[in-house]
Amino acid sequence: MATNSTENDAKPGLRKPVFVKVENLTPGTNGHTLIVKVLESNTVLQKGRSVSPHLRNTRIAECLIGDETGTILFTARNDQVDLMKADATVILRNAKIDMFKSTMRLAVDKWGRVEVTEPAAFEVKQDSNLSLVEYELVNME
Repeated sequence: MATNSTENDAKPGLRKPVFVKVENLTPGTNGHTLIVKVLESNTVLQKGRSVSPHLRNTRIAECLIGDETGTILFTARNDQVDLMKADATVILRNAKIDMFKSTMRLAVDKWGRVEVTEPAAFEVKQDSNLSLVEYELVNME
């Protein structure tokens, strides 16, 4: 029996991304796909080749990003810094939550991707910054 379903033609192992909202991010989670606007980007580290000729340049920027549910700080590394410009709309694929000084930071490592996309129609909710919430590690025995 022949089927015309495109589901059967999809590559095995690939699944359609489920987009999440900023307000749903929690500590210790990963695999997030989000569409966000960049509100601001501040370079916090820039190391050149002067340290060692065989080392790559290292650039790190902290970017305030958000959607209609809230904001969070995103740590952009190297080539990601160029994409995370103020007012840009980006898709973050396979993003993860890192903890920094008991607060959440969103990051995309080598297993994820940052893509600039069409400007989003939503207004960013700026009064709910998840990176301002402090978390405490509690050992459950």
